[in-house]
Amino acid sequence: MTVMIPTWVDGVLTPVDKLEAHVRGLRHKAISVFLLRDGQVLLQRRAMGKYHTPGLWANTCCTHPYWGEVALDCAQRRLTEELGITGVPLEFRDTVEYRADVGGGLIEHEVVDIFVGEVAQGVEAAPNPDEVMDTIWRPLATLADEVIRAPGSFTPWLQIYLREYSANIFNGVVNV
Repeated sequence: MTVMIPTWVDGVLTPVDKLEAHVRGLRHKAISVFLLRDGQVLLQRRAMGKYHTPGLWANTCCTHPYWGEVALDCAQRRLTEELGITGVPLEFRDTVEYRADVGGGLIEHEVVDIFVGEVAQGVEAAPNPDEVMDTIWRPLATLADEVIRAPGSFTPWLQIYLREYSANIFNGVVNV
């Protein structure tokens, strides 16, 4: 299935096939979600069938909005598709940009709207096995230490978020 995502081509926002955007390293829109509970963040381990970064730990969920899709709607959609989580109010935190080699000749050059949601006890993920192979709740300070000790276990974008944008994402509560 061809998925057209909002991508800047010659300075104009244009629908481009998702894989083509990554092969060419084109700057494109994305969303990332972090769900928090009692000082912990929900992480997902990407399914082995993913076309890049399979088996690596990432933030709660992320994706690219469809052409014409509002970022918040995309974030809610992806929480449901990847983790079976619905009804969590999300708060916009920041828009950040990064460029990262994700292997296999693919480049993520993303302009990312980041959303954070606070989850009550008892709300648990029901991962879609095509998308997610595992989930875990991690204290933010523990996560920072783990990323430093074993960066190869985590997606490039999660490392960038923690290293460069944690104050904005986590409202300065944690120095990751």
